[in-house]
Amino acid sequence: MIVIRSLLFNAAFYLVTVVTLIGSLPIFLFMSPSHGMQVVRTWAGVCVWLHETIAGVKTEIRGRQYMPDGAALVASKHQSSFETIAFFPLLRDMTIVMKESIRRLPLFGPYTVKTGMIHVDRDAGASALRALTARAREEIAKNREIVVFPEGTRRPVDAPPEYETGIALLYRSLNVPVVPVALNSGLFWPRRSLLHYPGTIVVEFLPPIPPGLDSRAFLVRLQETIETASNRLIAEGRAARPA
Repeated sequence: MIVIRSLLFNAAFYLVTVVTLIGSLPIFLFMSPSHGMQVVRTWAGVCVWLHETIAGVKTEIRGRQYMPDGAALVASKHQSSFETIAFFPLLRDMTIVMKESIRRLPLFGPYTVKTGMIHVDRDAGASALRALTARAREEIAKNREIVVFPEGTRRPVDAPPEYETGIALLYRSLNVPVVPVALNSGLFWPRRSLLHYPGTIVVEFLPPIPPGLDSRAFLVRLQETIETASNRLIAEGRAARPA
């Protein structure tokens, strides 16, 4: 049953994505970034609904009182493709840091440019960090939330953390609060897998880290905060998940 439901969800997910991209083409060139974001939020909301309806994966959001209502960095644990979708309906006007290669994808790539996503060439070294900081300042000036995955890529559940220093550079340069986010999505939508396991993905926003710490102290605090909460959510998810 899990295999069938997973295949049905995957088919529905890609169908909705293609229909959304092609259906918006006639107005794409005339679309403002805010209208483009509304399309993205609607698409993401439909995908989360399909995930629950077809695959049986519910979503629970905790710590809503810590969700930013202005410019902020949102630093999230990254275990699954789920969080690259689910944040869009939750946040007011978010952008997300993503790989430069996504910009070149047909249909999808131009949409990320139109909506002001932040693309980073990970192979460009120091120049990539300078470009990231410049783009982040542009979006913070627009009072947006910037979603960052401090580990840079999806990590398997129980893998040791590998936090990169880029988030500390942004923290020091932007002088805005950082909202840590813990989750357990990898239990139910594992990376590099087509299977989706029924249960409840919990996304928990945690108390913001104010600006002003030195980079080392910030990075230690961020990692401890996210990892402690994520481990708790993973244990909770395992206890509640059917064998």
